[in-house]
Amino acid sequence: MSSEPTNDSPAAVEGRVAVLDSAASLAPDALPVQAGGVTISRGLALFLGVLLLLALVSSGWLWQKLGGIQERLARQSAEATAQAMEARIIARQSQELAQETAARVSVFDTRLSEVALQRSQLEELIQSLSRSRDENLVVDIESAIRLAQQQAQLTGSVDPLLAALKSAEQRITRAAQPRLTPLLRAVGRDIARIKATAVSDMPALLVRMDDLVRLVDDLPLANAVASTATMGAQAAAPSVVEAEPKPLTWWEQGLQIARREARTLLRVSRIEQPEAALLSPEQSFFVRENLKLKLLNARLGLLARQLESSRADLASAVSSLQKYFDPGSRKTQVAAGLFQQVQLQMKTLELPRVDETLAALATAAAGR
Repeated sequence: MSSEPTNDSPAAVEGRVAVLDSAASLAPDALPVQAGGVTISRGLALFLGVLLLLALVSSGWLWQKLGGIQERLARQSAEATAQAMEARIIARQSQELAQETAARVSVFDTRLSEVALQRSQLEELIQSLSRSRDENLVVDIESAIRLAQQQAQLTGSVDPLLAALKSAEQRITRAAQPRLTPLLRAVGRDIARIKATAVSDMPALLVRMDDLVRLVDDLPLANAVASTATMGAQAAAPSVVEAEPKPLTWWEQGLQIARREARTLLRVSRIEQPEAALLSPEQSFFVRENLKLKLLNARLGLLARQLESSRADLASAVSSLQKYFDPGSRKTQVAAGLFQQVQLQMKTLELPRVDETLAALATAAAGR
């Protein structure tokens, strides 16, 4: 490090030299010490100058750095101020946006409450429509089944009832309503029961009753008396077989005629029902007509599906047949067989009922 010249003036230097000279004259032995002190002072001054220079340099550097820091701080302060202003602007905008959002939220809440109310009303309306549709479906099915039941009773056939039940089953299946599931099961059970039930053939039964009506006129009564021509033919029949007799005298012919007439006056036979023996020929006509009327009444009751009345008329007709007509006759036996067949078929004329389906319909209509 090079030394720099001090800032002492020439007067000061001269003063110092004079002091040194006087000192040398006074004490020649102390001269070297004073010269060494001057050297120390110069070194100290040099050190102080260096320190001062360093202090100045460091001060300049610090001042320069401080200026940079101040500039940076000023710039940062300006930036912070700008950012703060922007932040205030953004905050104001955010506040306005928050207020606007709060207003919109309140509007949305109002609309949401209105929509919720409308939705509840719509759901109630849909449920009401659904219940109304189910109720209409139940009413339609019930009316169709009852009408089919009446048709089945009038026609004596289960086909209308089966068709109505199958149509009801299809409609309930398409509806797919859980509350109609018991009704669907009831309809299925009634269909299976009707298919398994044997029903008599109504037309064949009516034909048998018509045959009975036509057969009544040919039925022999229990007290029927053979006609004179028939008895004469029966009496003359042996004479045809025998050899030709000799001619009779007039009194023999009169005796034979008297014998024949006596046979017509008296007849011996066994009759189980005494009422039949008391019938006159005129009364036998009314017996046949009454039997026909009973059969016709039974037929009309059968057509009107009044089975109890028809059975009663048929039982009365059977009683008249057994009481007034000859049981040994082949025609009477044929008529008795027809009566028995008709009575057996009438036992199976009862149409199966659909009480289970009707009960399920009543339950569904009640809303349970």
